[in-house]
Amino acid sequence: MKYLKYLLYLIIVLTLVFFGIGFFTPSVSYENEITVNKPANESWEVMSDVSNLPKWIKGFKRTELIKGTANTVGAVSNVYVDNSGEEMVMEETITAMKLHERMAMTFTMDFMNMDYEMLFKEKGGKTMIISKSNIKGNSVFAKSLLSFMSSSMKTQEDVNLKNLKELIEKNAKDYFPEPETVIDTTAVSVDE
Repeated sequence: MKYLKYLLYLIIVLTLVFFGIGFFTPSVSYENEITVNKPANESWEVMSDVSNLPKWIKGFKRTELIKGTANTVGAVSNVYVDNSGEEMVMEETITAMKLHERMAMTFTMDFMNMDYEMLFKEKGGKTMIISKSNIKGNSVFAKSLLSFMSSSMKTQEDVNLKNLKELIEKNAKDYFPEPETVIDTTAVSVDE
């Protein structure tokens, strides 16, 4: 009976610690970066090409525009991802955009909200891609759980960026084709 009492105390203490962490941890933030051997404009185009998203974002299935114009500030989309065999949907709102330099968005879900930003900084033909994430749980339980998951989320973002680097560096698609020069073959002759 004495051991049962100690076990009960231990469970109560662990529960209080778990929820206490969530109470005192309002959000989790992390930053990741990677350098690719391509210019910023090409890196950006490969990253934002919808057909490439499943190639570098783990679990990405599809995106569905709900409101606004795709890839512009204010655009709202449903993003569908595979979460351990279960389809999960989150609402994405683009909050900032500077072509080939910066994109920021918020992701809203029942469990949590995430502010996410990608920066592209070019130097010497190479591009440093930086991602910044700030995640807030929507309950004390979610906040507590997120504080324990932050390391694995940062690790997953590292994997995603490595996949993106590989995709960019192997890119063969011409995102900036030269316009064809059209020669006017209809000559006008002037009789003198």
